Amino acid sequence: MDTTLNFGTFIAPVHSLGENPTLQIRRDIELVEQLDRLGFHEAWFGEHHSGGTEIIACPEIAIAAAAERTSRIRLGTGVVTLPYHNPFLVADRIVQLDHQLMGRLIFGVGAGALAYDAHMLGVDHNAIRDRVDEGLGLILRLFRGETVTASSDWYQLRDARLQLLPFTRPHMELAIPVVNTLAGAMSAGKHGAAMLSIAATTNRGFEALPGTWEAYHNSARSAGHAPDRASWRLVGPVHIAETRERARANVRHGFQDWLNYFVKVGTLPLAVDGGGNIDSEIDYLVNAGVAVIGTPDDLVTQIERLQKRSGGFGCYLSMSHNWADVAETRRSYELIARYVMPRFDRQNRQRLAVNTWAKEKHKEFSELRRIAAERVAKP
Repeated sequence: MDTTLNFGTFIAPVHSLGENPTLQIRRDIELVEQLDRLGFHEAWFGEHHSGGTEIIACPEIAIAAAAERTSRIRLGTGVVTLPYHNPFLVADRIVQLDHQLMGRLIFGVGAGALAYDAHMLGVDHNAIRDRVDEGLGLILRLFRGETVTASSDWYQLRDARLQLLPFTRPHMELAIPVVNTLAGAMSAGKHGAAMLSIAATTNRGFEALPGTWEAYHNSARSAGHAPDRASWRLVGPVHIAETRERARANVRHGFQDWLNYFVKVGTLPLAVDGGGNIDSEIDYLVNAGVAVIGTPDDLVTQIERLQKRSGGFGCYLSMSHNWADVAETRRSYELIARYVMPRFDRQNRQRLAVNTWAKEKHKEFSELRRIAAERVAKP
């Protein structure tokens, strides 16, 4: 596979409990504005209803706000939790959003990461996966313009059909997350959706990458879809600075809060207890390849490691966090755009090739120019 990559961010978000939540949400949208200016390709917003730190409840609202402040970056729902919503209402909202974004929307769907959400809504944990599959099937029928009559213990549709068809034909890109099991990969393949590997850099997620692709590939082929590695997104936490020492100093601002959340509330399998020395915890996550806290070259190494293990993918998403303060966080994304993205971009390959050719021809062409100038100077 061609090594050209897209880059973006996955905004769950994970915000500390001690700050103003209004400003935190606004900063998420402002971050997407910055990424659009820097040339990033994608930004994703999650849906969560509990836990206190992942405070975006409706990714569609955040995407609509970000869309009005950007011009080219694609925006994804990461994810709409289908088991909690009537499939018709989801389809209707997403089609409207697709028209508002005029083709920049990626529709990510899933089961939701937090068990507390399902508990509060009275949703049986054993029914969640089936609801995702069933709900997405109905939504795709609605996207195609079908009139749907169907019922279950969690929805009822009577002669349901959308007023509008999707702006993007036949519909916007679909994506399904993959975390700790192959169920997501198989579901994505079945529905012709892209994969979003949320825990790709964790020990378990990294080891599973080849098997994840195999499960997705086989499921897609069985359903008559063409699996494409370019649509596979891998997610990992990153903070970079000019030096490793500065990066480590930067993340001391909020690293412990982030770590404590995922160890005690969230679902990212980090294999640390969150109660140790912060430097030893940073060392472990960096040395295990879970996180990049270092320089642009360190991120390049991480991406190349993921490429080798996975066999190839199409987009690297930095997991958004508040390890560093606002200024240093934005600086990290700027450094990615300046020094990491060009390493995986055809344009810079072309520049390097042209520059190498010019150096090789410098002596020859300089002599030709000298001879030509002397000829003109003769009376």
